[in-house]
Amino acid sequence: MTEAADDLVLVINSGSSSIKYQLLNPESGAVTASGMVDRIGEGNAGIEHQSDGETTERRGAIADHTAGLRLIFDMFAETGHDLANAGVRAVGHRVVHGGEVFYQPTLIDDAVVAAIADLSSLAPLHNPANVAGIESARKLLPEVPQVAVFDTAFFHGLPDAAKTYAIDAKVAAAHGIRKYGFHGTSHEYVSGQAAKLLGRDPAELNQIVFHLGNGASASAIRGGHPIDTTMGLTPLEGLVMGTRSGDIDPGIIAHLMRSAHLDIDQIDTLLNRDSGLKGLSGVNDFRELQRLIENGDTAAKLAYDVYIHRLRRYLGAYLIDLGGVDAITFTAGVGENSPQVRADALADLSRFGIEIDPAANTAKSRTARHISPPNAEVAILVVPTNEELAIARAAHRVAETA
Repeated sequence: MTEAADDLVLVINSGSSSIKYQLLNPESGAVTASGMVDRIGEGNAGIEHQSDGETTERRGAIADHTAGLRLIFDMFAETGHDLANAGVRAVGHRVVHGGEVFYQPTLIDDAVVAAIADLSSLAPLHNPANVAGIESARKLLPEVPQVAVFDTAFFHGLPDAAKTYAIDAKVAAAHGIRKYGFHGTSHEYVSGQAAKLLGRDPAELNQIVFHLGNGASASAIRGGHPIDTTMGLTPLEGLVMGTRSGDIDPGIIAHLMRSAHLDIDQIDTLLNRDSGLKGLSGVNDFRELQRLIENGDTAAKLAYDVYIHRLRRYLGAYLIDLGGVDAITFTAGVGENSPQVRADALADLSRFGIEIDPAANTAKSRTARHISPPNAEVAILVVPTNEELAIARAAHRVAETA
């Protein structure tokens, strides 16, 4: 099928109380419109919609995800891009957890929706919201193919030694306990873009990718295939994040239950929402953290040091796992925009061929770029992620064969 100018994909990322969306051309990446509905279920909900260089905002009550999507459709029509007549060839849905069941972009039908819902025990904050967005979009665009693209898919084929937890094997099998990994769409896209930037075949490269946003993860990729990643059964494992603890001694959970008399839901909230940078410093926005450090806040400085320590620990582990690395790439909000994090994460590693060019590192740019010295043994890169484009392309491929 030859792609027409109006051959567009609507990408929907439905969260627990928000819906992010983009309408874009999967070939060129050109975005027709984008926006976000936030605070669904609250009286002060609203939408911010960008189209044709203009931003339109509305505030008010939005009862549920169906009402949120109807508002999105109304906003498209109001700004001259009625989705019913815009040439939408597919709707691509970001789904956080595919479990062992889903590891390819999948055409959605009733059975797929039910299976995604059944996986909610593995992602209770995410999959129910994903299902709500899917069901609403199917009602509003019933004739358009809907495709689920899974955050865990890229890491489905992790080596057994990397994905297996050392707990009772029967318990693990009965409850689907293994390392699944997350941010897979980003890691796959960014590692592919890094290979293009280097003019190399991904099959020739050993790569480490740091996806550093409010949620954060790293991956070790050999020959285009991941061999390890930091997130695990859930997105809680691994790096220090904005509000998530990352790695902790699992004995802490039992200790808090016994000594602090916290129940499991309170501990879950503590580790997912009140830990990480927020738990250590009181803030989870990295810009605010850096402002506090500049003002001499010792708690903020400790939070930053713990954050960098964890990055370097995984960098070292993945260097060994890969047996050497050709490229280290930073992406997502912090990874793309914090020269200090990049410099501190890779400081004093010249003996491993890892060096940063200070001028290149601090130069402002929104494009994919080298920040290592010319002819460096290891290429250090900054590559903006584009999960929406990756989802759009995957959805379009599936829709073509539907």
